[in-house]
Amino acid sequence: MSLSAMKAEHVAAPRRFPGFSGKASPWDSETPIREELFSVERLESHARSLALAQPVASRSARGSPLAPRLADNGAVLLAAYRLIVKEIDEGSSITPAAEWLIDNYHLVEKQIRQIGMELPPGYYRQLPKLVAGPFAGYPRVFGIAWAFVAHTDSCFDAEILTSAINAYQSVQPLTIGELWAVSITLQIVLIENLRRLTQQITGSRKARHDADAAADRLLGMSGHIAEPASIVFAGRGAAPLAEAFAVQLVHRLRDQDPKFTPALAWLDERLLRQNLTADSAVREVHRNEGAANVTVRNIVTSLRVISEVDWKELFERFCLVDGVLTLDNTFKDMDFATRTLYRAAVEELARGSGRDELEIARLAAAEARKARPELAELEQMRRGDPGYYLLAGGSREFKKSIGFHKRRIWPAAVAAKPGFDAYAAAIVMTSACLLAAPLIALGRWGLGGAQFGLLAALGAVPAIDAAVALVNRAVTLFVRATPLPGMELRDGIPESLRTLVAVPTLLTTRKDIAEQV
Repeated sequence: MSLSAMKAEHVAAPRRFPGFSGKASPWDSETPIREELFSVERLESHARSLALAQPVASRSARGSPLAPRLADNGAVLLAAYRLIVKEIDEGSSITPAAEWLIDNYHLVEKQIRQIGMELPPGYYRQLPKLVAGPFAGYPRVFGIAWAFVAHTDSCFDAEILTSAINAYQSVQPLTIGELWAVSITLQIVLIENLRRLTQQITGSRKARHDADAAADRLLGMSGHIAEPASIVFAGRGAAPLAEAFAVQLVHRLRDQDPKFTPALAWLDERLLRQNLTADSAVREVHRNEGAANVTVRNIVTSLRVISEVDWKELFERFCLVDGVLTLDNTFKDMDFATRTLYRAAVEELARGSGRDELEIARLAAAEARKARPELAELEQMRRGDPGYYLLAGGSREFKKSIGFHKRRIWPAAVAAKPGFDAYAAAIVMTSACLLAAPLIALGRWGLGGAQFGLLAALGAVPAIDAAVALVNRAVTLFVRATPLPGMELRDGIPESLRTLVAVPTLLTTRKDIAEQV
């Protein structure tokens, strides 16, 4: 598909976004998030055209939060679950879609709680927000997840998702934070779709009950006196009839006494205004119930698969920064924690310099390729790795070259520069303060001389212990532990990296010696 054709495809996309009513908020619609089912190739093409039609804000912003809607979805699903359980207890029959909901509600509830914990406001604020279209003010990745759910009928497949994300990034790269948010955002959209289908289920149930009540009045059943159709339908007004209401009423009145013909005639006339007949309404209700059953089943299955998939492995399959850092160095041979360190450094430098994350990764890789051959072998290896410029000795000069400006000075950054000297000084000062308070009080009571010095010497030990505990507590609050870079060594330790480890031990009994060996 040409570039102009992709642009043309999405000129009208904001007006007809799947499951979106075109109103001020995507939550104003109750239509299920379900559109034409796309093949992998069509989904990739759609992702590329979507990337062209999604401009984002130049700066991070608070945007429209997703948490309130997620909480509301939880409340709606809980109410529906209780209602369906009550129907079962009363002996009523339920649809297969409702069965899927009550059998798997515990999974949905768990996912909602987990999403709330894994999407803190600070992290959400850093996600690039859309500035136009139906999801303006919401994260860009939210629009991608919405389209994926709509065109796969809520059926999650890791391979298809990877193809779609990579196709999107061939036009507009996503940030590292957005790629990590794909999992949570997919779950949010799936739960939103489940809420809409659940409302459809409960709405159809209410319409059938209303039809049964009207039929009881017409037939004179369930303690009612038979009433004419003109009275039973007097308060219906001109609003469109729910298809479930019409189907249930037809089911109850068909093959009854001919005196009920006026009621069926009224029903046919109302359906005709909606371009329906009794038979077409029956077919439409059955089609909707079948589609709802398939989609609810897909949602439940997808939520389960998403919670079980290895997102670390999946993330690295569509992270473009990894592809840049892997070239001409040992990045791919490092363990996952080390690769995360590199990615976190790229994110921080990108935010502080106003540059793209991919650009930061490319610049670091370019600096690594400039390692001078006259350096010692070990030093050349160090300088030949992008990590040297991202978070080690070359980071200061690299930050200057990219125009990095740190907006805030955190206590961790202040404490990290002086190192142990600051730690020891903090313990001494805290000990002095703890010891000074009781000594000053004793001095005011007239205590002095040798007794005063003895009490000061005795009090120094507990004061130092208390100071060490307090300083250690403060350090854990403000200074984060940074894992040391490491290699994954999937195939064991190579000969070039082997070393000798001396383990002091006591040679006591033969059994102990054998155990040590």
